[in-house]
Amino acid sequence: MLAILKKEINTFFASPIGYLVIGVFLLLNGLFLWVFKGEFNILDNGIASLSSFFLLAPWILIFLVPAVTMRSFSDEKKQGTLELLVTKPISHFQIVLGKYFGAFVLIIMALIPTLLYVYTVSQLGNPEGNLDMGSTIGSYFGLLFLVAAYTAVGVFASTLSDNQIVAFIIAVFICFFLYFGFEGLSNYNVFGDLFYMENLGMAAHYNSMSRGVIDTRDLVYFISITLAFLVFTKLRIQKQ
Repeated sequence: MLAILKKEINTFFASPIGYLVIGVFLLLNGLFLWVFKGEFNILDNGIASLSSFFLLAPWILIFLVPAVTMRSFSDEKKQGTLELLVTKPISHFQIVLGKYFGAFVLIIMALIPTLLYVYTVSQLGNPEGNLDMGSTIGSYFGLLFLVAAYTAVGVFASTLSDNQIVAFIIAVFICFFLYFGFEGLSNYNVFGDLFYMENLGMAAHYNSMSRGVIDTRDLVYFISITLAFLVFTKLRIQKQ
């Protein structure tokens, strides 16, 4: 598994994609948070808070994570190397985990520089250091689990086609539906007041963690989604 993980990371940085992913993520966040006028601009809000970043990041990651994961298995299928890979003396689940953690580490590397925002906003507070660290830490944990789930979805989507663009579109659709779809459906009250459909979506659990309270139910939800899609991925490559 470690060999596959290292291979994935080396592949990312042997081509422009690794640097491009990190650069695009930081550039988009930087523009929306500090340059473009609007509701996400921290300076315009006049409040020492990173809530704008944690509101914006999940939407950028909906497109960014699938861009990283779309080649995970689709490229192997297109080049005809997937059959060779599954015959190696390594379990199918270890292959999946190697691919998964390779993409996951790259996204985490893109998130690390955003810690500079914490220091910057803290210094902008009046008085200095006037930043709700509990909410900030909880939001970062929420973002971490959200990335874990998005990555699992993206890796699974890459097994559905040998075309990277198709895999990208499928992953974006699934991530979007899991993040926003259930919340949108809950507005129609399809199952009545006894069933809170929005709790099936990622947004509700992510927002809960962003309040600074790490609830076991939120952790179980994200871990379950991640493991479910990793198992689906394993079942898909077994059929190859």
